[in-house]
Amino acid sequence: MWLRITVPAAIVTLAVLVALAVVAGRGLGPLRLSSVDHELGEALGPAAAAVSAGRPPAPVDGVILRVLDTAGGPLDGGPPPAHLGPGEIRALESGTSVHNGTMYWRGSVVTTPDGSLRLVAAGTGLVGLNSAVRMGSHWLLWAALIGAIVAAAATWLIVRTALRPVGRMRRSLRALPAGERLPVPEAHDELRALAADFNALLARQEEVSQRLRRFTGDAAHELRSPVASIRVQAEVAVANPDPELAQETLADILAEAERFSALLDQLLTLARSDAGEVQPAEPVELVTEARAAVKRMPPGSVAARVNGVVGSAWAYAAHAEVELVLNNLLRNACRYARSQIVVSVLAGHSTVRVVVDDDGPGVPPEHRERVFDRFYRVSDDRARSSGGSGLGLAMVAEAVRRRGGRVTVGESPEGGARFQVMWRRAGNVSAS
Repeated sequence: MWLRITVPAAIVTLAVLVALAVVAGRGLGPLRLSSVDHELGEALGPAAAAVSAGRPPAPVDGVILRVLDTAGGPLDGGPPPAHLGPGEIRALESGTSVHNGTMYWRGSVVTTPDGSLRLVAAGTGLVGLNSAVRMGSHWLLWAALIGAIVAAAATWLIVRTALRPVGRMRRSLRALPAGERLPVPEAHDELRALAADFNALLARQEEVSQRLRRFTGDAAHELRSPVASIRVQAEVAVANPDPELAQETLADILAEAERFSALLDQLLTLARSDAGEVQPAEPVELVTEARAAVKRMPPGSVAARVNGVVGSAWAYAAHAEVELVLNNLLRNACRYARSQIVVSVLAGHSTVRVVVDDDGPGVPPEHRERVFDRFYRVSDDRARSSGGSGLGLAMVAEAVRRRGGRVTVGESPEGGARFQVMWRRAGNVSAS
């Protein structure tokens, strides 16, 4: 982590500093000439005033002052200016500065007391200007390189220091005993949020592990019963070759095998649900599905009817899920109903409800919160005698939950249990 931060930071810093050094190096020459021009201007003003008053200009350290006629001839007793030709003289007279490589000149034309025109020129040497510019550019590049190195070292140190608490947290996480949580820092910063998220993740993992252990244990317990029954009955059939007893035993084995197969199907359905396998949703007409589910009830079941439903009610789900929900609710009601089961389909503004009422003993209030848990039975002996495995209502709750609905259990007007399933309404869909 520190390397991935330090290297890009160093590269960006070096690029910026080099760019600044190049720009500054290119500006050294013009800056130097600008300062020379300013100093010559300060020296030229008093000299021009003195010549205009008829006095010789006062000398200035580092500056050459010359008094010339308008043709460039010397009037101050000095030699002819070697660095000023006719073109340079005309430029100085027009007020333009002259730079001829080794000298820099500024000039001003004044009128003496006798009415003559004089050119007052101020100049200075520029020997070594190009070398100074090149050397300054090189020093700026070296400064940029050193600055980038210092910035990289500072970034590395800061990042290492900032990530040190993360390293301690990682070591604490590796040595964390089962069931414990990471200590949460007092400072309200990113590390505190990270520790809190880690603890929340650990809590979810422990919850999933506990559910998986409970599910595995309950599944093994449920599977042991039909397997043991099949084995005992097979041993009885082998030990007693009586044809009538063997036929009766085979019938019992077939019943246990069917129970075993149904239990495996339920376990596979829940496993697929836990793995996130969800069928595409589509509008499903619940009145038709409810009537078909009533017709699928096995012969000899308690009388069941769809209560006075007119028209259609469309829910947003999958056909297989609706069949699973209705089959399990009717199968559950059939186990406990005394004389009748009533199915109602109610369409609301945004939801559709399926209500299954029976006249059985009902579900006591203290069990209504847990009746949809896997392998949970209100009365274990009673559920076993009726063939229940404690998975049907769990599959109902899981199928409805995946579609954003909910399922509840309460007391029926018939005196037994009332199961209500609520789906999102799919709107008005015309049947083809």
